[in-house]
Amino acid sequence: MSKKEYVVARLVVKGKRFEILVDPYKAYRFREGEKVSLDEVVVGDYVYKDAKKGLKASPSELLEVFGTEDIHKIATEIIKNGELQLTTEQRRELLEMKRRQIIYTIAKSAIDPKTKTPIPPARIEKAMEEARVSVDLYKSIEEQIPEIVKAISKVIPIRIAKALIEIIVPPEYAAKASGQLMKLGEVKKSMWLANGALLLELELPAGMQSELINKVNELTKGTATVKVLSIV
Repeated sequence: MSKKEYVVARLVVKGKRFEILVDPYKAYRFREGEKVSLDEVVVGDYVYKDAKKGLKASPSELLEVFGTEDIHKIATEIIKNGELQLTTEQRRELLEMKRRQIIYTIAKSAIDPKTKTPIPPARIEKAMEEARVSVDLYKSIEEQIPEIVKAISKVIPIRIAKALIEIIVPPEYAAKASGQLMKLGEVKKSMWLANGALLLELELPAGMQSELINKVNELTKGTATVKVLSIV
């Protein structure tokens, strides 16, 4: 890996600086909780006091601050709690990635409280632009969504909600489709009817209603009955 392909991840603890070299994109994904091997994230086997100068942290310093000399445990703490020293372009790309993730996550659960219909991602994106919402690269999506929803509620009517959906699958598709359908939401009710049909009640983010209906139609060739029981 060339110098252009890695960056410094830095954590300051008790006034002491600790640095490791990482792949910026894999380190960011690791920080966000994705399953990325730490061996693919970290470049080299050293913890530095100053990576640019090549000054390594001593084993005694590592033990004092981290309670271990294990590079994997130390690297995990630095990546999770420190900062990535990104280039302007890398920061721009990662911010855009996080913005897209936030838009998608909000769209899964958001409805128009007047019509109780899902709000498309494009409308959420436009509302974020109109509300001049800024995304924090280092805060989790879960932390940021409440404030972002509050900000865009001044621009569009929006509410985070869950939908309870009833699905009745005809006998010819019930056994084959049941496993996949149960993965689409939290199962609140599941029962076999006298004619061999399957009745399911699933709770899921309200913005995913269309996605669920499309999947049900795909699995049952449009023969299932789908009804929204409630939106709360």
